[in-house]
Order: sequence, then structure tokens, then C-alpha cells
Amino acid sequence: MSTQKTPPAYGGQAVVEGVMFGGRKNYVTAIRRNDGSIDFFKLPRVPNSKLSALKKIPFLRGIIAIIEASANGTKHLNFSSERYGLDPQDDAKLEQEDKKGSGLSMFFSLAVIGVLSFLFSKFVFTLVPVFLAELVRPVFSSDAAQIGIESVFKLILLLGYIYFLSMTPLIKRVFQYHGAEHKVINCYEQNLPITIKNVQKQSRLHYRCGSSFILFTIIVGMFVYLLVPTDPLWVRILDRIALIPVVLGISFEVLQLTNKVRNIPVLKVLGYPGLWLQLLTTKEPEDDQVEVAIESFNELLRLEDISEQSEKPSDNVI
Repeated sequence: MSTQKTPPAYGGQAVVEGVMFGGRKNYVTAIRRNDGSIDFFKLPRVPNSKLSALKKIPFLRGIIAIIEASANGTKHLNFSSERYGLDPQDDAKLEQEDKKGSGLSMFFSLAVIGVLSFLFSKFVFTLVPVFLAELVRPVFSSDAAQIGIESVFKLILLLGYIYFLSMTPLIKRVFQYHGAEHKVINCYEQNLPITIKNVQKQSRLHYRCGSSFILFTIIVGMFVYLLVPTDPLWVRILDRIALIPVVLGISFEVLQLTNKVRNIPVLKVLGYPGLWLQLLTTKEPEDDQVEVAIESFNELLRLEDISEQSEKPSDNVI
């Protein structure tokens, strides 16, 4: 009987001039400093038995994963935005300021800010299309038509937001690092040596991407909203707010499903809408950006290996 373990599914996130990767026990961010060097920011995953139990519950696990990703991602984004343009000689001064602000309280504040930012953006992208749809109710009066036009407005709002963001030089480079992150994961999942040459040959798209998840919330929401009335307006607004966790939970499961069936010819098309959106949220990276992503991932693998070894007994007796 084979005892080979299924390799863990690593995830990541693009940051300013760098990439963050997360494993079972650690998070690592690598960024390119203005002097050309690569700097790292590392955080261990804090074990939480209650959260671990909740992550095993379908539909609920997605909400927990999103909140956790928002909280941790903000910390790494803060590190990258503070450091990438700072002269490395000034790091000591920045660390002194961090100590004055109390590192623990600062990280907690960043986590709260990350979660609140996600919730605020979700409220905006959920409710603005509702009001826009109401403006055209004289033309699209039925519930089904209202939900359809609401979803169209939501998609236009999302695509427009991403498109105009991508036109700024800073975000364009972030999207390039996003592409580098996906390429590294694709290279790893194909069991290829993680070199710049091998990584650059990979696709910049990935079925488990958060961009796909965002699109799925629009598609899933359209079907979920068919179960509740669209009139009067105040009921519609309350329904949309109350159903946010439901839509997020189902969308996460859809994302996981499309990833599981991505190698089945007939079913892999389920993930295509999310991949199409990634054509906007990722760009082809340059070699030096791929190098940063590789350094981040290799450092994560090193830390994960150390964590695994530290859990094993000192001898091989079984």
C-alpha cells in the first residue's frame, strides 16, 4: 500500500513589489527592495482549535478562510508598502517606530482593518447594483429581470474597477507579481524544478485564485437572490446584507469544486469564467519578479519543513 502523502495546497497573494505565500504553519513574504536586494517578512500561523474545527464545516469554512486571509494579507501588504521604497539603511529607524507602537497591538489593528476593509468593499459591491437596478425598474419590472440586471451592474462595476486599477503603474506591477505567484504554484503542482525558466513556461492563471472566487459570488448571488423578493427596496437591501455570508460560503465551495474537476475535460469548463477574469487581474511577470516569487516560495517550503521536523520524535522507532 502506498503511504505517499498528497502534497499540501499552497496559496499566495501579490503584494507591493513582492509575493506572499502561505502554508499550513507559516506565511512568508518576499519583496524586492529599491537597492535590488530581496527582503523577507515571516509570520507563523497561530494555532486556533476553534477555527480549525470551523474550517472543516462545508459552507462555513469558506467564510472563515476569507476572514483569515483578509486579516493576514493586510499585515503583509503593510510590510511591503512600508519597505519596498525605503532605503534598507533606514530599516532600524522603522523598527524603532514599530516598537513604540507596540508590535502586537499594531498587528491586531491591521488584522481588524483588513477584515473591515473586505466587509466594506463587499457591502459596496453588493448594494450599489441594487440601487442602480431600482432606477431601471420601470423597464425591468419583474423579480427575475431585476436580479438579472442587478447582476449585470455588479459585473460591470467589478470589471470597470479592475480595469481602471490596472492602468496605474503600481497596480500593474502588483498584477505582474500576481501572475508570478500563480506560475510558481503551477510549476510546483506539476512537480517541476522551480527555476525561472520552468516557472515562466507556466500559465499565469489558476483555478483556486481569489479573482475566480469574486466572480463566483456574482454568479452564485444571482441564483440565491431568486429565492427572495426584490420589492420593496428596504426588504431587498436587508436580504442582500443577510445573504452575504450565504453567498460567500456557497461561492467558496464552488471554487473548491472547480479546482477538483479542473483535469476532467467535460467539467473543467466550470472554472473558465474565473480564469477569464484572471486575464485582467494577472499580467505576465518579468524574470526578476519571478525570482522574488521563487525566493518567497522556497523560504516557505524551508520553514514548513522545519515545522514538520520539529513535530517528529528524535528517533525513528515506531
